[in-house]
Amino acid sequence: MEFGRISRRHLLQGGAALTLGTAFGAGGARAADTTIGFIYVGSRDDYGYNQAHAQGAAALKKIAGLKVVEEEKVPETDAVEKTIESMINLDGASLLFPTSFGYYSPHMVKMAKKFPKLRFEHCGGLWSEKDRTRRKLFRLHRRSPVYFGIVAGYTSKTGKLGFVAAKPIPQVLRNINAFTLGARLANPKATTQVIFTGDWSMPVKEAEATTA
Repeated sequence: MEFGRISRRHLLQGGAALTLGTAFGAGGARAADTTIGFIYVGSRDDYGYNQAHAQGAAALKKIAGLKVVEEEKVPETDAVEKTIESMINLDGASLLFPTSFGYYSPHMVKMAKKFPKLRFEHCGGLWSEKDRTRRKLFRLHRRSPVYFGIVAGYTSKTGKLGFVAAKPIPQVLRNINAFTLGARLANPKATTQVIFTGDWSMPVKEAEATTA
């Protein structure tokens, strides 16, 4: 749906710009020659979570003085630690976006402690004040499932909606509930059927769940 793609793209572009402004200050000169690393658990063209981040990375590539390095299909194991170290030591990355939920603890926290002068951003995870990382959850991100739900509620002829999700973690459950509440603003009788695939990037199971 074009509405969804545009919203996610604008979200990631705005989020990345906000992060850069916080990390390097308002002046563009301070961000010159900065290398940013993006790490994805799945394919960059998955039409979903990973692609939304990749679109944000693509927007940053157009900014003078910024270099973006990316790696896709990195498991939520110590493999991400090796990728982070490679981006830091070989590419000179000073701002990193390990984007998947399972990257956070212990892998991302471990790397943040190992490289205390660098900046790490994460889109979720069980964050605490003791962790030397930053979360990039924005109000727009929290509200977007509501907007998608409103569109779905108006579009659906039956009021029966489907939501294919990976794992029942708090952030995902929050999005499902927000989506359903948004749909009910348009159609009070709307219902949402949820199927969990069990992992973040499982194209075959996702397709089977959608067909079901």
